[in-house]
Amino acid sequence: MKEIRAVIQRFMLDKVIDELQELPNLPGITMAMVYGFRRQGAGLNPLDLDGEAKMARIELVVPDALAEKVIETIARAARTGRSGDGKIFVYEVEDVIKIRTGERGERAI
Repeated sequence: MKEIRAVIQRFMLDKVIDELQELPNLPGITMAMVYGFRRQGAGLNPLDLDGEAKMARIELVVPDALAEKVIETIARAARTGRSGDGKIFVYEVEDVIKIRTGERGERAI
């Protein structure tokens, strides 16, 4: 299993979610509005900390067989071609436990 975490432009969130929902057997999606810093020139500069989150974070845990399709979908849907489009991080997931039922592994996703 893989955890896929993407930080994308907030205004692209609806498009990304719509395209992800078209994938068959996609488990749930967790999202949050986030702030951050980015490297620019000689140092780190804050991303508009004016009280409004400028980026969105999407997190999914998916079976290995679905991971590449999810990654491709996020990358395609979130791409504007301009600086700040975001990043996708991919992590191995050792186990998942569904608290309500006690199911483990891919059945718990």
